[in-house]
Amino acid sequence: MYFKKAEQELIKTDKLKSFSVIGDPGCEGVGIVMMQTYASALTAAEDDDMILIAGDMVPAGNRHFYETAKNLTEAVAKKDVYTLKGNHDTGDYEKYCGLADYVIRGKDFSIAVLDNASRRFSDKGLELLGRELEEQEVKQVVIAFHIPVPNHFTGNAVSDEEFARLRKVYGPYKDKVSYLLCGHVHSRFEDEVDGIPFICTGGGGAFIEDVSEDIRACDVDHHIVRFFLKEGKLSHRVVDLEGIPYSREVQDKVLREEIEGALAGELMAHFKYLTYADRARRRGYEKTANLFEALAESEYRHARSFYNLIEKHTAFTSEADKYTAREKFEAENLYPMLSEYASGQGKILCSQAFSDAGEAEKVHARLLSEVSENIEGYPHDTIYVCPVCGYVMAGEQAPERCPVCGAPSKSFKKFSEAQNRD
Repeated sequence: MYFKKAEQELIKTDKLKSFSVIGDPGCEGVGIVMMQTYASALTAAEDDDMILIAGDMVPAGNRHFYETAKNLTEAVAKKDVYTLKGNHDTGDYEKYCGLADYVIRGKDFSIAVLDNASRRFSDKGLELLGRELEEQEVKQVVIAFHIPVPNHFTGNAVSDEEFARLRKVYGPYKDKVSYLLCGHVHSRFEDEVDGIPFICTGGGGAFIEDVSEDIRACDVDHHIVRFFLKEGKLSHRVVDLEGIPYSREVQDKVLREEIEGALAGELMAHFKYLTYADRARRRGYEKTANLFEALAESEYRHARSFYNLIEKHTAFTSEADKYTAREKFEAENLYPMLSEYASGQGKILCSQAFSDAGEAEKVHARLLSEVSENIEGYPHDTIYVCPVCGYVMAGEQAPERCPVCGAPSKSFKKFSEAQNRD
């Protein structure tokens, strides 16, 4: 059993030389995308002696969510996993995870796990921390909690008065405190609080968010934080998860084939529902169109879950390169060849379909090449798509008619940065 329940306030171990911290794996749900990131985090942490979840293991505290997280943890983890209580870890937390305030003590350092999920440290937890710091054999302590204490990067923190309660306890033993550690904020930043290294890590599953102008979501990857002894002192290192994909699920050949089939089926259903919704809306059946658009969105989410299981993602900044090569192949080789073959067989509509797609793929390849060269400074604010043949046009103004099929500009679908912000 690797999913551990803290059943006593003091947990002693002789096998604690290192540990990893995973922040907020299930805060936004226990769907495949989040749980696959969590599985990657568990895989990245398997060389350490222990793993600590920095809160929000689940999105809400019911049995189903805890069982989902527990079952995955048991299937993937190779080391003991303890959980720190987050503001989403309600309901059955004690049944599955045990105490919210406890200490894990090794020979070289202790981890004091404190409950501040309600933005207040419990009296019991502060008393426990005080007792641990008083112990002469304890030389280094990591104080871990969910919601940050006041810092230089985010206002999403406990009050100054609440931090003062914590500081009052560790103050006389400040030289023993190696780190202040938290989750809650879906990002990563490091600071110094009261002269103590402070690490916030919330990148173990939840979608990464902007913290400030200085700490943007695009600059932070999903990650874990590893803590280890270096010349007798605790040190740390951040490990990004993009290079550590979790692929154990599809090593079974039968399952991989079934997942690929399910992916194709879900994508076809997504397309069919969108097509029917478009037809319904043109006839004025708005409610029917709305239903089928919702069904299409649902099928897309299913497809995304299956896709994430089989696709090996590359680093985000280099992802566009992977798509560019495919678009070039389709534009320069595949579709011209198929168009010529169809024409030779007298299948004019098939020939036109391949030809039109090939013209669009040329633009796709060019636009993808531009974005891969400068992903942050991509120049085009507005993109237009012809709803008839799918031709793509970049620029502030669209042409009067689609250059491929002749559809009028009034029918083009517009994609703009301002529109997305709205």
